[in-house]
Amino acid sequence: MAVGARSGQDEFDDRSGSEEPVTEPAGVTDGEAAGVDEDDEETPPQRQHRSFWKELPILIGVALVLALLIKTFLLQAFSIPSDSMQNTLQRGDRILVDKLTPWFGSEPERGEVVVFHDPGNWLPDSEAPDPNAIQKVLGFIGLYAEGQDLVKRVIAVGGDTVECHGNGPVKVNGVALDESSYVTFPGTTPCADRNFGPLKVPEGKIWVMGDHRNDSLDSRYHMDQPGGGFVDNDEVVGRAIVRAWPISRWGTLPIPDTYDQPGINNQSASSALGAAPGVLGLAGAVPLVLIRRRRLVRRMQGASGG
Repeated sequence: MAVGARSGQDEFDDRSGSEEPVTEPAGVTDGEAAGVDEDDEETPPQRQHRSFWKELPILIGVALVLALLIKTFLLQAFSIPSDSMQNTLQRGDRILVDKLTPWFGSEPERGEVVVFHDPGNWLPDSEAPDPNAIQKVLGFIGLYAEGQDLVKRVIAVGGDTVECHGNGPVKVNGVALDESSYVTFPGTTPCADRNFGPLKVPEGKIWVMGDHRNDSLDSRYHMDQPGGGFVDNDEVVGRAIVRAWPISRWGTLPIPDTYDQPGINNQSASSALGAAPGVLGLAGAVPLVLIRRRRLVRRMQGASGG
């Protein structure tokens, strides 16, 4: 009989009449043979299964950090508080604003719908209620728009000349804008009752107007203020890219084709023409440098071979 064998095994050995010892597999302990996990015996149950209520604060913290990062660098949701952008945006619509591209040096472009901070007393008191403490916290993490921002369409950018008289149209750099795709509210006109211009937009600033011209306190109504009705690019939060809510009104907010008309970018074209001599000179110099380099290489190879 083998030493250390259990009594059950003894009876089996006696019945079989075998004198060969019965051994355990190499490296297997008694506890392992019995199917007992020694680590399980040493690990407290509370360490094996963390309580949901203990993990909940961690999950909430991670969610808040992610929301803050997204709100700061990527996207932020805003609610439309007025009728100044009808019919493109209705009161109560929720929009998503791209905040990422400005971090890479992108500046507002003509035709974009943008959200920007109040440049200074643009918002009537009725449209700028003081948020309570909870709303301030939610606004900080991007879950509530505090109501101190405005949404308008960029009509002209730095260096442009913009004007509008009578029943319009609005002109940018002398080019008439066809605004029929977004100035659609019944009875509204391109200028409404506010003629302006021609005005030269300072560099680093934009001229903005609401799509509902008869109900929008935009750049036209602030020309007598220190900023002259212009909005600094640094005040722009980002571009509205999607009308996200309600679902029935979901849709993107693209730049209208009227801003792609020939001549509207005449200043960019003149800048390109001014840079053309330098570009052509560089293009002509590159082949000459390459030819000269090849000749020098050949001479050096000839000298070494001689």
